[in-house]
Amino acid sequence: MSQRVWLSRCGGYAPEELLRQVEEAFDALGVWEELKPGMQVVIKPNLVMSSKPDAAIATHPALVAAVGKCVQKAGADVIIAESPGGPYTPAAMKAVFRGCGYADMAKECGFTLYTECKSREVSLPGAVRCRQLSVVEPFLTRDYLIDLAKLKTHSMVGYSGAVKNLFGTVPGLQKPELHCRFPEKQPFSEMLVDLCDFLKPDLCFLDGILAMEGNGPTGGSPRKVGVLGASKSPYALDVCGAALIGLEPESVLMLKEAHRRGLGPIVPEECELLKETVEALAQPNFVKAKASSTDFLDRLPKFLRPAAKKLTTPTPKIRKKECVGCGKCAESCPQHTITIRDGKAVIDYKQCIRCFCCHEMCPKHVIDIRRWSLLHF
Repeated sequence: MSQRVWLSRCGGYAPEELLRQVEEAFDALGVWEELKPGMQVVIKPNLVMSSKPDAAIATHPALVAAVGKCVQKAGADVIIAESPGGPYTPAAMKAVFRGCGYADMAKECGFTLYTECKSREVSLPGAVRCRQLSVVEPFLTRDYLIDLAKLKTHSMVGYSGAVKNLFGTVPGLQKPELHCRFPEKQPFSEMLVDLCDFLKPDLCFLDGILAMEGNGPTGGSPRKVGVLGASKSPYALDVCGAALIGLEPESVLMLKEAHRRGLGPIVPEECELLKETVEALAQPNFVKAKASSTDFLDRLPKFLRPAAKKLTTPTPKIRKKECVGCGKCAESCPQHTITIRDGKAVIDYKQCIRCFCCHEMCPKHVIDIRRWSLLHF
């Protein structure tokens, strides 16, 4: 797989500028030669929930429009497909497309929005952790797949980019099932690499024009980074994306696992960087997600580790006064540990696996991630 990564400064979402930049990326990566008239090209944005473009939760519709127009220029057909959190139904999917600004954009550009919500179970040959799961139909039948990710922090795995974005090819409520099967970061990250290696996106973009810092992927804060990235390798693109926001790529377990398997690099120096360098675009003081690693526990005596892990493991906490009792957190919980009592969400911590699906799917962003620290003493 090519480790070439195109990085460019991009100050905003003006349609003309985006179109120019995407055309340049297609030129640099040799994409025009791969696209043929009549091809079915599926674009996979990050639409984890209904949100406005300026919230930096979803891939900006203007960028999707620019990529889709370039695909059409080559004579291929554009289908936009996604599976957000929650029930995967035509009504729910149409609502997310409307809420994220995709319905009007697709109508104007002549793109097809996939709302049939069909999926099928597939086997993942060569998988390390997850050998079977369901995938939304267009991702299995497409001629060409464009992974169009958003640059964000992530409360469970630290970083969300091109590899993590492909988790959205799994239909709605099977995502919590996978969180339940793989509740720890290492096996969950291995599953993400299994899925990415199976799908093998043909082209990836990273929308870092307006990124998210803090408690991403939905509860953080927008931050103007002004960077657009592209690559044929999701792993190489993510190594550069992680380094760009001050993360050591090796600390992102999915990237470390991909490198262990020989699928991608582990430092930007192993990539062929086109146009701009990571150093030139690096973001100082980018706020990380609170749910950080507890690897230091390995340095404690064995008899202390269980108690220390319990004390230091990040935990979702609901701000009761602001909770509206909508039930989205309970709906997304793989362990069914959340109930609505007297109009407020309540977590049964004895059953909680700390997957942070509730934090990710709360539409009001009133679920925080808190941890008690040994450093307080």
